[in-house]
Amino acid sequence: MKKALFSPIILAFVVLFSLMVIPNQWIERFIPPSRVNNAATELNPFMFQGKFIQDKMLEDPRYLPIYGSSELSRLDQFHPSNYFEVNHASFTPFLIGRGGTESLIHFMNFSEHANQLKGKKLVFVLSPQWFQPKGTDESHFVPNYSSLQGYDLAFNQQVDPTLKKMAIKRLIRFSPVRNDKMLATLYKAEVTNDPWIKQKANLIRPFAYFYRNILEKKDLYYTLSGGVPRNRVISQSVKDKSWAQLRKEANRVGKSQATNNRFYIINSQYNKIKSRVPSLKNYKRGASYGKSVEYHDFQLVLDLLKKSGADPLFISVPANGPWYDYTGFPKSGRTSYYKRIKQQIEAEGFQVADFSKHEYDPYFMKDTIHIGWKGWVYVDRAIQDFVAGKPQSNHPVQTLVEATK
Repeated sequence: MKKALFSPIILAFVVLFSLMVIPNQWIERFIPPSRVNNAATELNPFMFQGKFIQDKMLEDPRYLPIYGSSELSRLDQFHPSNYFEVNHASFTPFLIGRGGTESLIHFMNFSEHANQLKGKKLVFVLSPQWFQPKGTDESHFVPNYSSLQGYDLAFNQQVDPTLKKMAIKRLIRFSPVRNDKMLATLYKAEVTNDPWIKQKANLIRPFAYFYRNILEKKDLYYTLSGGVPRNRVISQSVKDKSWAQLRKEANRVGKSQATNNRFYIINSQYNKIKSRVPSLKNYKRGASYGKSVEYHDFQLVLDLLKKSGADPLFISVPANGPWYDYTGFPKSGRTSYYKRIKQQIEAEGFQVADFSKHEYDPYFMKDTIHIGWKGWVYVDRAIQDFVAGKPQSNHPVQTLVEATK
């Protein structure tokens, strides 16, 4: 009985030990090159919470990483992943982000790859709704937090020490970090002069390093096993068309898909909130995106990108003007955000494609917060100019009459 009981346990231990002692280089040899290309549009959390796939992507000049949040998953025919593929661009957009992926999460991700960012062009899409007064919260941080990136930051010697301390002071407030006693101790030792905490951190550092290696190995095995291919249809409707033609086509598609409301929201999304719309009138009175902890977190991102020598283009997405007006969200609470975020970016010498004047541009947004049909057309042009080394320019906003023709 004892032999029958313990044999599976011993076997499991032997298998686990064997998997752990296999050198990383051996595992990497079996990961097919196509794995990186497949991950470009998968939007798989395990990919951007991991390390290996992004390492390989950043090494390859063919890929243009696009960082953002939930808007990246709106893969229509005007989306950069479709537009640049069918028009045979010299680069492939690589999407990194999902709902709730805000500045702190992006900071940890950039920290993981800080030594690969010098001279690297990348696109970073900003959303106004990130800039709530208290910044990101547990509900957005927890699902997007990466233990591997958390431990790598603890051992990271590439990030400026002052910047690292500022980030740790923010990160340690969130439960995944705070409740991880080993990581929390390492973090506390970075930001305190308490000799006991520093001594304790030195004692657990070897164990933390071993655990960090386990997480790295786990990332490799997951990459080896493959991700979940995203089911998307490649549309040729945007091929070889001028920007004017694309805007006209985007208007046509938007007009055909947003027919049951006056906010230019796609029908499928409006149907989800239709019953609650009367109760949402003026419920955002007094709100503002002009003051938020998120500006501090975003500055961490800017500082890291600047110190790493990256070459980013920031996309400033507007609010849906008609919807925000209906909810009573003051115009001043939006314009203060547009002005502040643009100044913050340009103060670091980075480019920004500012689309704040498109709040009332029909079909620029697809729903209450996400960029859509025509918005992607403008973003595509901004990206194309950026990759070509051209400065960003203000493109004309279509009037309601022009858009509805």
